[in-house]
Amino acid sequence: MASSEPGRPPTEPTGGSRRQFGFRFDPPFRLPLALLGVRPGTAVVEVDAETLTVRFGPWRLRTDRRNVTGAEPGGPYRWWRAVGPRLSLADRGVTFGTGATAGVCVRFASPVPALAPGRWLRHPAVTVTVADPDGLLRALRTPVAG
Repeated sequence: MASSEPGRPPTEPTGGSRRQFGFRFDPPFRLPLALLGVRPGTAVVEVDAETLTVRFGPWRLRTDRRNVTGAEPGGPYRWWRAVGPRLSLADRGVTFGTGATAGVCVRFASPVPALAPGRWLRHPAVTVTVADPDGLLRALRTPVAG
């Protein structure tokens, strides 16, 4: 396992083709996020041959990899638009952010639930501020099984 800076968990293979990407926690936002239940141990993006899963404290987003239509690097962001669980009023996209430096925007063919359970709020994209954006981009560009 590679060493990491404080607040930047390493990217770890977890067996087979499943990869985990920890979030980059900017120090000023650690305490407010922890109050929401978002900590390094509860915030991760997992990519395997079939599924993309985002855990962000009590929030979850899960979709089939075939639903992913693209992924682009992003940032830097304005902190008030990027930190915490956020809904974009412009396009209904969701952000799960722990810092303002950099992230990845993942787009979907069919919108998915994340901020609220049920069918009424679905998101066409998710932005995540992982510690290894380039690694996540490479993992998402790996061909989907089947």
